[in-house]
Amino acid sequence: MAEQDVANLRESLAAGSARAVREAIRAGRWRGTTHGLAGGYVQANLAIVPEASALDFMRFCHRNPKPCPLLDVTDTGDPEFREVAPGSDVRTDLSGYVVYRDGAPAGEVGDLRDLWRDDLVAFAMGCSLSFDQVLLANGLDVAHLRKPGGRIAVYTSGIACTPAGPFSGPMVVSLRPIPQAQLDQVIAVTRRYPATHGAPVHVGDPAKIGVHDIKAVDWGEPPEIGPDDVPVFWGCGVTPQAIAMAARLPFMITHATGHMFLTDLTMKDIAQ
Repeated sequence: MAEQDVANLRESLAAGSARAVREAIRAGRWRGTTHGLAGGYVQANLAIVPEASALDFMRFCHRNPKPCPLLDVTDTGDPEFREVAPGSDVRTDLSGYVVYRDGAPAGEVGDLRDLWRDDLVAFAMGCSLSFDQVLLANGLDVAHLRKPGGRIAVYTSGIACTPAGPFSGPMVVSLRPIPQAQLDQVIAVTRRYPATHGAPVHVGDPAKIGVHDIKAVDWGEPPEIGPDDVPVFWGCGVTPQAIAMAARLPFMITHATGHMFLTDLTMKDIAQ
């Protein structure tokens, strides 16, 4: 697809519904990231585990709601998120997936039709990319959306998650540079959306949460922090990827970074 055609499609999907984005991905028309798409709808992180590990993973989500705010869980072997996206198909409705075997990344794939099994359970967890649109609507700065592709900076922190069964390890966090003058308002806005990570987990010196070099991102792209900006960190749904590596699960699938699942929930639906 020509560069201008991609830009036009992104513009169309940005103003469209979550269902329209899922259909474009399922049809192979959109393979890019979902940053800024389907404005006003809730984007979700994905984790898929065998049924034998599903109860422990659900416990992990409940014990760690900051990085893993649970939105929906599929029935065993069923690829549809019936509560948050009726008619969806988790095997085809994300533009990128990561497969883990024995805790190590085994490659990225564009769909799961050849990997899906009858014993798999999928989890949808709220994503902070959802509240970026709310910040923009409130006239607040979202630095990463000013860059082509809109990739956010993501790090493995030194904050330990609460374990559940084989699931244990560090919290993954996303960084947004926030102008000092907007800091209180940004915190107040994001606190209203615990289903998409809620308020920050840390404000200020990255080293205090084990992030010693903000240019050395684990996922995404390095941030551009201005002289009046404050580094602000939120819990991140990439955490299950870090947990998969730490737990050395025999098999697990997650979304590829920035390639989220679009739910039919709106930010108005989840606001508190």
